[in-house]
Amino acid sequence: MNTSPTNQYDPAQDQLAPEYGAEVAAQNAASDKLPRVPYPAGVDRQSRIFWEYVIPVIGFHLLIPFAFFEYFFSWWGVGFLFLGNYIFTSIGIGAGYHRLLTHRGFKCSKWFEHLLTLLGVCSFQDSPARWVLIHRVHHQHSDHQPDPHTPKVSAYWAHVGWLFYDNRELSTAAAYDRYVRDVMRDPLCLWLQRGLNWVWVYLIHAVLITLLGAATGLIVTGTLAGALQWGAVWLMWGVIMRTVFTWHVTWGINSAAHMWGYRNYETREDSRNNWLFALLTNGEGWHNNHHADPRTAQHGHRWWEIDVTYATLVVLEKFGLVWDLVRPNKSALNRKEIHQSAA
Repeated sequence: MNTSPTNQYDPAQDQLAPEYGAEVAAQNAASDKLPRVPYPAGVDRQSRIFWEYVIPVIGFHLLIPFAFFEYFFSWWGVGFLFLGNYIFTSIGIGAGYHRLLTHRGFKCSKWFEHLLTLLGVCSFQDSPARWVLIHRVHHQHSDHQPDPHTPKVSAYWAHVGWLFYDNRELSTAAAYDRYVRDVMRDPLCLWLQRGLNWVWVYLIHAVLITLLGAATGLIVTGTLAGALQWGAVWLMWGVIMRTVFTWHVTWGINSAAHMWGYRNYETREDSRNNWLFALLTNGEGWHNNHHADPRTAQHGHRWWEIDVTYATLVVLEKFGLVWDLVRPNKSALNRKEIHQSAA
């Protein structure tokens, strides 16, 4: 395992050490000449298909029609999409996996970091170490060939296709050592990385939600049949449909937010501020802002750019649960600002 300090990813700088950075800059400059880029070098005909991703993704999507059968459908169940999206994806993925573990945009106690991490796991978007590794590589090589999910390969590839094939360059011990050594030092993240532990956490949360629904149904209806139906509705809408919904809004940042939207800042990739996905993800869709200043925990930079996840962190800061929130680097952003940009 390579332990050279020049190869370690530094979240505080959102870049590798200068020696490696110069090499990356040269590669990026060369690939800028191409309107499209090839698959990452670690993806080819020899790449293993990730059936452990393909099967759940296809299986969950095949269950969608059943959600609209009378037995499984309720309007309050639809509300789980938005409540669950906020709790497990905006707070778990947006605040936990992304703004904390990936970019170290704020600090908190270890127990609260673990809470955010477990909420992120309940979005069924991989282990925290794997998620952070992918995202840090994305920032290092955004919209160039090593980027794991650039739409310059194709929109389908950026949205979901990249999940289904083993990118061998990202599956090595050296990759984990280079990009996520800090994350792997945490005992919880190390445990979640082993085997299928992160999947078991997701399954346990699904069982708990189902049981809570059944208990609620028993109280409301007073019958076993009512308890079973309520449990089924909570499972369908609070777990399965919510997971599919949050998959797509998160994947949309990789695809849509690199193709459509406006730009506040000149950056070296095609990131965009996408209104739709910013609203659906409670702030992650202000993607051009994020690429212009990755460390800041605040993704909405204009008054109209609503960032519910950051607003939540501000409230948590007032209660002392988080601190040292990284605010936008205004001097650096002023140098990158595109004054003609329009919302």
